[in-house]
Amino acid sequence: MQIFQHYIGGQFSDGATQFESLDPATGQVWALMANACEDDVNAAVQAAQGAFLSPEWAGMTATARGKLLSTLADLVAENAQRLAEIETRDTGKIIRETSAQIAYVAEYFRYFAGLADKIEGAHLPIDKPDMEVWLRREPVGVVAAVVPWNSQLFLSAVKIAPALAAGCTVVLKASEDGPAPMLEFAKIFDQVGFPKGVLNIITGGPDAGAALTRHPKVDHVAFTGGAETARHIVRNSAENLATTSLELGGKSPFIVFDDADIESAANAQVSGIFAATGQSCVAGSRLLVHASIKDEFLACLKAKAEAIVIGAPDDMATEVGPLCTMRQRETAKDLIARSLDVGAKLVTGGVALEGDGFYFPPTIIDCANAPDAPCLSNEFFGPVLSVLSFEDEAEAIEMANDTEFGLAAGVFTQNLTRAHRMINAIRSGIVWVNTYRAVSPIAPFGGYGLSGHGREGGLQALLDYTTIKTVWLRTSDDPIPDPFIMR
Repeated sequence: MQIFQHYIGGQFSDGATQFESLDPATGQVWALMANACEDDVNAAVQAAQGAFLSPEWAGMTATARGKLLSTLADLVAENAQRLAEIETRDTGKIIRETSAQIAYVAEYFRYFAGLADKIEGAHLPIDKPDMEVWLRREPVGVVAAVVPWNSQLFLSAVKIAPALAAGCTVVLKASEDGPAPMLEFAKIFDQVGFPKGVLNIITGGPDAGAALTRHPKVDHVAFTGGAETARHIVRNSAENLATTSLELGGKSPFIVFDDADIESAANAQVSGIFAATGQSCVAGSRLLVHASIKDEFLACLKAKAEAIVIGAPDDMATEVGPLCTMRQRETAKDLIARSLDVGAKLVTGGVALEGDGFYFPPTIIDCANAPDAPCLSNEFFGPVLSVLSFEDEAEAIEMANDTEFGLAAGVFTQNLTRAHRMINAIRSGIVWVNTYRAVSPIAPFGGYGLSGHGREGGLQALLDYTTIKTVWLRTSDDPIPDPFIMR
């Protein structure tokens, strides 16, 4: 039985209580996690605020902050395999994905390390001859970062890295579902040499999240998760007037035109919905395929789905592992049953696998006779693809935008002008053309509508952790002539 602790003010602690964490591959308890109460949350925020105001951090140059982040990047890269193994054990995400993803997470810390001393202000050509006015970008303050269990080292890095580069301090709450990799990451962070309290990592349930996001000393909340939880966070932020950045879910359209490369598009669709066992906010979960190629494309996709290797997540041969929780598996079963009741048809999959663990097979549902099926509008967070067909470009656009979400979209076509029209017409924060699920620290990531606001990655993410200070300097030595007139 492994035991994982909180990291608060540069110290490791067990927290008020502990809770058990299940191995999704077996359904058995494998570790004990510290469970944050309100006192733990308060201690973490107090540590973050103390560090933010301390001369060791507030007085550190931006270049020095960047060097610390660069050292952190090196340590993450060195420890990527160990972190990957822990994430696989605690969340069920397959080892071939966690290994590759965590190795790439180091690049996010390197990118923002390089940006730390590139934050610039501006001089204003003010309309008053005896004034110099300039703008300074300063850190917003204490950041509450709340992350889900899926891809949590990646989703944490895109918050921690820009926040620290900007000079903020952070309290990160890892999801109670699979927090082990973040609590292990704390041990790596502790080796770097940051001032104590700059980063604090805790875990716990909704009560801990509520205490953190409404805390009066929190200045910004960065959240990744579901829309309903985001609503609670926004309500909580009314207590402290914290700014928010929200990266939420999606029902992303994956659009295949009749001139697309069938094999390439099918491979991308497999990656878009079945990779990570479908547990991805950008999962291409709505396939919109041109009616003239629907049968051919579905046949190709069905063959690929049924050839996927389902197995233990720590086996490099496995392509789809278990879902992270039993709750997700039950949600998938319920949504599929309700969709079949209104006329949708199973193409493949759809039945939970027998035996230990939270396994669910790659599933394709044809919704041709059920345009209002629940599977088309609800986020599964599982390996379930819903399919509709379209007759022309205008219908494809209408169907793509028929959602409250707007995180991502994929367009597959060899027609360049059509691709540009689709890019312009689709309401989503990301549009991939003839590819899917590509990410980079250089490129912003985020969405529209119920997919949230704010961006992660790129220069814009760094600026989201800053605030503007306007400085006025009077250059005249003459006395102010009239104190009752604004000048």
